[in-house]
Amino acid sequence: MTRPPLSAVIICQNAATVLPPCLESLDFVDEILLVDSGSRDPTLEIAQRFGCRVEQHPWLGFGPQKHLAVSLARHDWVLCLDSDERVSPELRRAILDALDNPRFQAYRFPRRNRFLGRWLYHGEGYPDYNLRLFHRQKAQWTSHPVHEFVQPEAGVAVGVLKGDLLHESEQGIATYLDKQNRYTSLQAGILFEKGFRCRWHHLLLSPLVRFIKFALLRQGLRDGIPGLIHIGLGCLNTFVKYAKVLEREWNAKREGDS
Repeated sequence: MTRPPLSAVIICQNAATVLPPCLESLDFVDEILLVDSGSRDPTLEIAQRFGCRVEQHPWLGFGPQKHLAVSLARHDWVLCLDSDERVSPELRRAILDALDNPRFQAYRFPRRNRFLGRWLYHGEGYPDYNLRLFHRQKAQWTSHPVHEFVQPEAGVAVGVLKGDLLHESEQGIATYLDKQNRYTSLQAGILFEKGFRCRWHHLLLSPLVRFIKFALLRQGLRDGIPGLIHIGLGCLNTFVKYAKVLEREWNAKREGDS
């Protein structure tokens, strides 16, 4: 069988510091589509150097932006990456082998996170399976503004590929915290709009349960100090998310009383 053409799809903004390794790992695809939401750094120059097709579109939120990007691809088979991810040689071979004779319409594979210079092998840092290779008539991104994911159509089986998607999960703790601050604000807004209300046990027990799950049950402490910090910041994110929900509750109450 003739291998179906493949589009790699990336959304980004101001990604110049992480984009080159991502694009270098995609030399096996038939198209690289980059949907940019207003970069002010050399992102677009880097994309042009690698022969990417660039589309500009205002930011819609993670899920809607990725859905749009997939719809703009030239080919039905798409491989979706973030700008700070790259395809390992093993995953490249697995993708090409799968497309030589597709048995499934969607594929997931492990993502390995690097944090503070160390590849994480346990905890929530690995295997962190992601569905990123799919036929766009059979699967699509959800509309979630944060923590979006690819949802296959009903009845569509998902294959599993060997080989890691490599993720540079931080460019320094300060930058990482800035990103997590944005994520927790989005999550808190979604929860509040859905009617969720925070209670003391969410603040106290949810971070504790997360620590037990990832540090102990999934052995995240085996990744050393970087693993401990990664899990600790994840627990902090959980606490902050619920604290922001509580803040919204208090603000709404003050507005109602005024």
